[in-house]
Amino acid sequence: MELFDFVTPLFLSLIVGGTFVGIVFGAIPGLTATMAVAVCLPLTYSLGLTNGLALLLGLYVGGISGGLVPAILIGIPGTPSSITTTLDGYPMARKGEGEKALRIGIISSLFGGLFSLLILYLFAPALADFAIRFSYVEKFLIILFALTVMGALSSDMLMGVFSGFLGIFISLIGTYATSNGGNGEIRLVPPGLEYWLDNGFSLLPVLIGLFGIAAVLEEAQQGVPEGQDISDLKLGKHSTFSFSLFRGQIWNLIRSSGIGTFVGILPGVGGSAASILAYSNAKTFSRNPERFGKGEPAGVIASESGNNGLTGGALIPLLSLGIPGDSTTALLIGAFTLQGVQVGPLFIGNNSGTWDAIIVAMLIANLAMFAMMYLAIRYLALIVTVPKHILFPLIVMMCMVGAYTTNYGVMFDVWTLLIFGVFGWFALKIGIEIAPFIIGFILGPSAEIYFVKSLESFGDLTIFFTKSWIAVLMWFLIAGSIWVSIILARRSKQHKTSEAVREQA
Repeated sequence: MELFDFVTPLFLSLIVGGTFVGIVFGAIPGLTATMAVAVCLPLTYSLGLTNGLALLLGLYVGGISGGLVPAILIGIPGTPSSITTTLDGYPMARKGEGEKALRIGIISSLFGGLFSLLILYLFAPALADFAIRFSYVEKFLIILFALTVMGALSSDMLMGVFSGFLGIFISLIGTYATSNGGNGEIRLVPPGLEYWLDNGFSLLPVLIGLFGIAAVLEEAQQGVPEGQDISDLKLGKHSTFSFSLFRGQIWNLIRSSGIGTFVGILPGVGGSAASILAYSNAKTFSRNPERFGKGEPAGVIASESGNNGLTGGALIPLLSLGIPGDSTTALLIGAFTLQGVQVGPLFIGNNSGTWDAIIVAMLIANLAMFAMMYLAIRYLALIVTVPKHILFPLIVMMCMVGAYTTNYGVMFDVWTLLIFGVFGWFALKIGIEIAPFIIGFILGPSAEIYFVKSLESFGDLTIFFTKSWIAVLMWFLIAGSIWVSIILARRSKQHKTSEAVREQA
């Protein structure tokens, strides 16, 4: 493939269209970038890998960025990653500076997105080149490390680890293929379902159910409220914006974008953690920390550059190691699976054209996001008023059609969609973490193969400790991750105890 040969009118249209649809999903509270990618994922089958990725990456960037609109104008974060944008964005809007806050957030989002894209471009190939030398032992230990990191950074450590292993368990349903070191027999399948679950659950209906149907059920439980009234939007008629507002905020932009990119690299953490860490650091290093939470522009800058810094960071472990950085990039694995392409250490070297297309698509998506939101912010703000009772039936219909067409018209895939949609909604009630679950579901078969192949090649379990210095390093990292988990769990318990004592007093 010639350089930029993939840049066709269709390629550009899909990026711009995907970015716009992503902004719409991000701007409506309750809808997320993950849902946007899940709903549109089946469309990529007929588009091919390059054009399909153009659409999904546009949705990804637009969905993350669109969350700032309701966060600032009505004080409700459009996506979890915009939660800290409300802390200073909404107070600015209440003071009549809504448009100014939006423009600050849009420019910060662009900086964070481009910063993480540069890090992705520089470090992903180097990490992939290094990872090529990994044997089955190191690959298994990396997956084990990913699961412990997810546990450490989940709201409940034990539940996070349990969710990851539950995902692995369900991924093992079906025939234990002899090519993977198995006996060729069906396992973990309830009687009567052997025909349908011979190859286990299909990945795409599971993803769409967990991130599409479950979110609709969760919103429906709350009564599916009407859209916001236009009079609720606090855009501010006399709000003036100047680039001088960014004077003295360069380090805040770089630090927050760096935090977002680093958090994106960690498996299963998500944008909300990125924006919270960036915001808390900006407040800590600020000369005027008392202004945070009262309409401080630096707070909006930190939050938005942090959560958009996640977009490129989350792609680094996905493209270089085959491990998704967050739930949205986990869905991108579905796009690669549809096209028969496996991501991992060999991906960038063997698919240089696709790698170039990803970089160009991310760049154009960030620029398109900026152009659309900055120039037409007064019109895009009206998206917040779209009623959900019109959107949700359309989303459910698209999910159904997408699941049905995944394997050329298999009705059991629709049942899989509904089963995992209800499971995802129920999981939220009992505290099961969806991100660790889905990453465990995706990585489970690989973990089993790497574990079995390691034992076949080297004989016993001691090889996991003695294979190489990388294996030893991974065990130190795993131990460190568990130690951090214990520390965080103790602090969380102490915080809850002190809160309970304070309430009783």
